[in-house]
Amino acid sequence: MIAAEFLPNTSPEPFHVVVDKNVLLKALAHCQGVVERRNTVPILAHVLLEAQENLLKITATDLEIAYIETLPAQIKSQGRITVSAHLLFDVVRKLPEGASIELKTTEDGASLNFKSGRSTYNFACLPAIDFPLMTTEELPCTFKIHAAELSRLIDKTRFSMSTEETRYYLNGICFHATADGFLRAIATDGLRLAQAQSDLPPEAAKMPQVIISRKTIQEIRKLIDEIADDVTVSLSENQVRFVVGSSLLISRLIEGKFPEYEKVIPFSNDKVLESDVKGFSDAVDRIAIMSTDKMRPVKIRVEGTTMAISAHSTETGSAVEELEIKYVGTPLDFGFNARYVLDVAQQISSQTLQFLIGDETQAIIAKDAMDNSALYVLMPMRV
Repeated sequence: MIAAEFLPNTSPEPFHVVVDKNVLLKALAHCQGVVERRNTVPILAHVLLEAQENLLKITATDLEIAYIETLPAQIKSQGRITVSAHLLFDVVRKLPEGASIELKTTEDGASLNFKSGRSTYNFACLPAIDFPLMTTEELPCTFKIHAAELSRLIDKTRFSMSTEETRYYLNGICFHATADGFLRAIATDGLRLAQAQSDLPPEAAKMPQVIISRKTIQEIRKLIDEIADDVTVSLSENQVRFVVGSSLLISRLIEGKFPEYEKVIPFSNDKVLESDVKGFSDAVDRIAIMSTDKMRPVKIRVEGTTMAISAHSTETGSAVEELEIKYVGTPLDFGFNARYVLDVAQQISSQTLQFLIGDETQAIIAKDAMDNSALYVLMPMRV
């Protein structure tokens, strides 16, 4: 758990602001993924609102992640208050477009009066003194990366993150600087692995290897989708901070050592198979309908320039589809989890999916035939 610091123990301060509905709604929407709806600590279901000069500052936290955004507002009285994040969001989003919202605390600070047009609400509040603030340690490594490039690294790998609590160190994406000058992202659940890389920003040359949690990945991905500029990333061995426009996301990193993933990538695979990615994924998707096992296994038979994809179940029957492929080598039989194969196919930007194959028992490398910046490792199944 991240250490928390608390605001000074003072009497309730007045709080009075006027803010545009759309501006407030956007900020509150960003908070929804951070604040847990079911929480044993009531204050963590709230957001902290702080009126400072001509800005309204909104903070949300679950003690592992903190999200902070500043937005323009008419400040009539400086102060701070907390209010239910989800309740305030639900009311704001139902207001008409272009609405103006006035927020003002009652004299005792126990309620927040909300006015917009002819609508009036009074929200129960909790004291701002009880709201935990994340302590920010020194973050010695800071670099900038374009939002589109960070999005690409995340999108190419996040589907392989694990969800098993027993191997918590796999419940995120590992980022590190490689010796040959790349910023690399890796995710694995033990049955598949996704790796993507981009040119290493010079300032990131000495960055530590870090594991960013699934929840943090989800929240930063939503934020960077809204901008077309650089994202500032700051790192230590325990914490990461993203600055995205007027938003700040701070998160504790996953503790633990990420596996030596390079040892499971079969770089000696010498047989190359190429297939039209859409034809392949469509065929797998159809064939998987006949597979009733929860792992959705499909069998693949490769012989000459033909790939046969099949599935069999005593409950539903059997099916087979054939595709024309490019392949030179001995006939091969192997099985895949259909969902895993389809996840990989979705990452292919060109028309050609390429498999690098060893023997029938070895892991297989899948990649975009026109893009060497990402690769995927799939463990075969017995079918």
